[in-house]
Amino acid sequence: MSVSGLNRIEKKAAFSLASVFGVRMLGLFMILPVFAIYGEQLAGYNPLWLGLAIGAYGLTQALLQIPMGILSDKYGRKPIILIGLVVFLIGSVVAALSTSIYGVVIGRAIQGMGAIASAILALAADLSREEQRPKVMATIGMFIGLSFTFAMILGPIVADAFGLSGLFWFTGFLTIIAMLLIQFMVPYSVSKAPRGDSVALPEKITKLIKHPQLSRLNFGVFILHMALTACFVTLPKQFVASGLALENHWQIYLPTLLGSFFLMVPFMIIAMKKQQEKPMFSGAVALLTFSLFLLWFLPSGFWSLILSVVLFFTAFNYLEATMPSILSRIAPAGVKGSVMGIYSSSQFLGAFAGGIIGGFVASRYGEHSIFLVMAVVSLIWLVLSFGMQKLKKSKSFSFVTNINSEARAEEVSELLVNMPGIIEATLVHDEVGASNSEKNRAVAYLKVDEKLVDLLAVKALLHQES
Repeated sequence: MSVSGLNRIEKKAAFSLASVFGVRMLGLFMILPVFAIYGEQLAGYNPLWLGLAIGAYGLTQALLQIPMGILSDKYGRKPIILIGLVVFLIGSVVAALSTSIYGVVIGRAIQGMGAIASAILALAADLSREEQRPKVMATIGMFIGLSFTFAMILGPIVADAFGLSGLFWFTGFLTIIAMLLIQFMVPYSVSKAPRGDSVALPEKITKLIKHPQLSRLNFGVFILHMALTACFVTLPKQFVASGLALENHWQIYLPTLLGSFFLMVPFMIIAMKKQQEKPMFSGAVALLTFSLFLLWFLPSGFWSLILSVVLFFTAFNYLEATMPSILSRIAPAGVKGSVMGIYSSSQFLGAFAGGIIGGFVASRYGEHSIFLVMAVVSLIWLVLSFGMQKLKKSKSFSFVTNINSEARAEEVSELLVNMPGIIEATLVHDEVGASNSEKNRAVAYLKVDEKLVDLLAVKALLHQES
């Protein structure tokens, strides 16, 4: 089987799983550009409850992301993903039927309980070879980015045509489409990727939370999504105040988001081609901070809002696109599932915190103060980003081996770390457990320099008879 590109199953898995992820996130994101306006019509409205309704899903997502991944490892990916989608559908119906802000908060929290991100990523790992796994994950990431863009455009259009309840009914309809995709389009997984590659390992989590470099990224994604959610507690109102009717907001979001994508491309090229990831990363955080200060400092005129929002989304899209890649390069070998689980939980906790803080600041100090608070927090992130280490160019691989004893695993580990191009090697004995023939074998997790490593020699060593 060629390793130069995705095979038929990997292509099908990549696009079907990416579609499921994208459709579900579209439903979550569509509330952002409209709820600040339509939420005022609900019984019990106040700014604090508005923020809670926007961010409520983040708390339940964060709490259940890792447990759902572990359950998928025990009971199968597809059943857990389908259960999660059913829970999400129930939350959408609860929110659609609610006439009070409290009902919408409950519905959004139930939506978040359908925490399937870790299970989808684990299934993507199951259905792809280690050489092609980054391409599959990149496809999923691209669809998440596209879903946010479409949500900013579709949200105002659907809400204008069918109201807030119609928005949640539409989200429920999208969820049913996602369930059909899982059931009939996603390939069935027979062989599994090693656990450390796909799901979080509870015994590793505490140590990884304290990792000095990973913690900077986890804090960063927390701040990034906190700022995004908090800003949307007031941003739609700012556009309305500048003279743009809500049903026309898509006319702003479409060129703004497309423009920000084009603006971020040169930064990504410089970062990758010139190996300037660290300064470009700090530069993006600085741009995010600057845009938030502009939103606070400049008068809320139409063109000043456009300028500030374009700068904000240029920084946001760059950071959102590059941080998972940086994370995978920093992550120790063999714990990628745990690292991504912590990262995803931090991201969703940030969304929850953004809703709460945005609502609290708006109720106490006025909505415009949200931008100042977020700018100050982003400035703290900027200072912390200067402590990031320079990234080494590397790629991670995992292999099931023929090694069937701990003594042999230690011997091979020593040989591996002395091979050219091997940056890090970890052999975990008795982890796979997929079948009786594999249960006593070791899994090799490698971080390598692709230009120097001889993968054929590595595979030959790992598959030598003990």
